[in-house]
Amino acid sequence: QVQLVESGGGLVQAGGSLRLSCAASGSGFSTSTMGWYRQAPGKQRELVAVISRGGSTDAEDAVKGRFTISRDNAKNTVYLQMNSLKPEDTAVYYCNARYTLTSGLLLYDYWGQGTQVTVSS
Repeated sequence: QVQLVESGGGLVQAGGSLRLSCAASGSGFSTSTMGWYRQAPGKQRELVAVISRGGSTDAEDAVKGRFTISRDNAKNTVYLQMNSLKPEDTAVYYCNARYTLTSGLLLYDYWGQGTQVTVSS
């Protein structure tokens, strides 16, 4: 059982930076794969970046070189550092915690409430 609370969203000008935080409570954070997703108006929710329990990361091509995902297991927190923001980055950003067994069984898949990021031109 994991509860997730995002923070750090806001309004910034193009070229600016924001750091999103996702604080986890409950159990299992250190064993979870953590991800950031975003959903823009009229579009489906899409993966932005993901980090494994061991610290391996991956990010969508649209944000590579600009966004960095990281985690601090001691603080039960995952971060998304967003630099060189563009208007097309405007969306609600969601934190996700997931754990899948090697057998393929998904044990849990939790979502935060989301935080709004708006980038003006």
